[in-house]
Amino acid sequence: MTERQSAQTVTAVILNHIPAEAEITRVEYEGPRIALYSKNPKFLQQNSYIVSDLVNMVKRRVVVRTDKSIRKEEQEAQDLIMAAVPPDAGVQSIFFDAALGEAILEAIKPLQLTPEKGFNPIELTDKTGWKIRIRKHPHIPCATIQTINLTLTQSAAERSRFLKEVGENIFRPRLSEESEVSLMTLGAFEEVGRSSIIVSTSESKLLLDCGIHPGARSTWDAYPRLDWADIELDELDAVIISHAHLDHTGFLPALYKYGYDGPVYCTEPTLPLMTLLQQDMVKLGQAEGGRLVFDQRDIKEVIKHAILVPFGLVTDVAPDVKLVFNNAGHILGSATVHLHIGEGAHNIVYTGDYKYGKTRLLEPAFWNYPRVETLITESTYGTREDVSPPRDDVENRFVGMVNETLRQGGKVLIPIPAVGRAQEIILVINENMKQKKLVEAPVFIEGMISEATAIHIAYPEYLSRDLKYKILEEDQNPFSSDYFTVVDHPSNREEALREGPSIIMATSGMLEGGPVLEYFSSLASLESTRLLFVSYQVQGTMGRRVLDGSKQVSLLGEGGKIKIVDVRCQVARIEGFSGHSDYNQIVRYIQKLRPKLQQIFVNHGEKRKTELLSQDLSRRFRLPVSHPSVEEAIRIR
Repeated sequence: MTERQSAQTVTAVILNHIPAEAEITRVEYEGPRIALYSKNPKFLQQNSYIVSDLVNMVKRRVVVRTDKSIRKEEQEAQDLIMAAVPPDAGVQSIFFDAALGEAILEAIKPLQLTPEKGFNPIELTDKTGWKIRIRKHPHIPCATIQTINLTLTQSAAERSRFLKEVGENIFRPRLSEESEVSLMTLGAFEEVGRSSIIVSTSESKLLLDCGIHPGARSTWDAYPRLDWADIELDELDAVIISHAHLDHTGFLPALYKYGYDGPVYCTEPTLPLMTLLQQDMVKLGQAEGGRLVFDQRDIKEVIKHAILVPFGLVTDVAPDVKLVFNNAGHILGSATVHLHIGEGAHNIVYTGDYKYGKTRLLEPAFWNYPRVETLITESTYGTREDVSPPRDDVENRFVGMVNETLRQGGKVLIPIPAVGRAQEIILVINENMKQKKLVEAPVFIEGMISEATAIHIAYPEYLSRDLKYKILEEDQNPFSSDYFTVVDHPSNREEALREGPSIIMATSGMLEGGPVLEYFSSLASLESTRLLFVSYQVQGTMGRRVLDGSKQVSLLGEGGKIKIVDVRCQVARIEGFSGHSDYNQIVRYIQKLRPKLQQIFVNHGEKRKTELLSQDLSRRFRLPVSHPSVEEAIRIR
């Protein structure tokens, strides 16, 4: 059988090879999968080889769904489930996803919900008619996950129709057997910000990332140049998101505002993280009275159109393209994007932002691809001088700087991205205070950090092995500590600003908005304050200007009045906490790739860094290496 068959052929193959005991009522496309609706899902779950054999025959992902006729009413199903749940599992809520026929149990101790512990999901599916899934419940409330669940609940019928349409598009007959591949660079080439690339084949168009430029001073430089690409949004087969940061996702809801109605593929944690950041972007825009690029309704459209893909799973996203996400090591859920085009015609790996080195939070980026002909690599730290010191030295320098300020009675203000760096620094502070290496002092946390941390706890399988073990096996919250105080409302900032030594962590990480500006406004003029940057500062942002030595900056105050702030505080930067690969890590990563690459494109770096890294990689690996600018169309095959 060929990989490209008509829907009728696939259905016929399935119905001819599946036993009557399965009681299949219908076979439908469900996005990149084929869904088998069954009145006897227990039979298929107990005889899993049947589905495995079908996958081998039709060469597509196959999932078993429960027929709607056997699904109990949600309240009755919940009662049956809770009666079967061990009390010490701590099930906090059950979310019923009617579009997929799944009952998702959020448990404090998910490892208690296994057959070995007396919990039988197959039997429960048989009793309730709902397929049982288990998810970790965070130790702290998470409004973002609740928002996503509510949106999915309210749009169940719409999502069912949408998934069917996506599947019909993916598995449509191919119009051409040619295998031309080209790139269109819409952002983040010779710059950091507004990451966005169109990959075009003779059959399909895919958009990789859709971000904003946080330091842009004009509209032309702020958003992806979709206008230059001169395509209609309905020409896009899919949007693929590498990770949640706004320079990769900040323009995504606007696509839906202006007419895009297709799928967005991302990993499971990326959806809540980017929803959190996009919602905050809207709130900041409303607070500052600016013109909003999108609103909350558009963010909900993203949620409704999201198709979540775990690491390592081969997923059809177009008639001639398969996608595989793998760990990028940058932030929770960050992924490298591996595109397999045609019947082995060409393979592209788009790294997005990646860290080829272990951190407290994550494992190093995955490198063991079966084939890669074209690599698109970031170059944020792409010059020979961009070499991070050993991690122990980085933490010791951090501890030394903080101790020096605290012992002198000053405050350490850390502007920090809510996702990734915040959790990393929380772990560093907590451990060093426990070990008495860091002066004990109050640590105040404000912004989206707590909400983002809750999302980290909800997806422990995406964290480092150590953290996964602590969260799942030991039921710990490694991000909590008696040293930390969450500032949950602006009116509670008084304690954090009270005279005396303390550490303040607040978003955003580049001084471009958020609660950090209130602290900066109050503390920047004090020589006893230390402003400590631990993340990359994009050119054009206020954080970059302060880091480069600006002694006076202007802020938007109450009533839209401009406030001038004198910067007399100590300003320092700690290199080494970044979630980006340094120069050596980029080189080692590329050395690992086998078989040998055919070409490399360098992006996501300041112009000088992309140029120097391109020259260096070309000499080192004897390959064509280029550093395109924004608005280039490049044929790669």
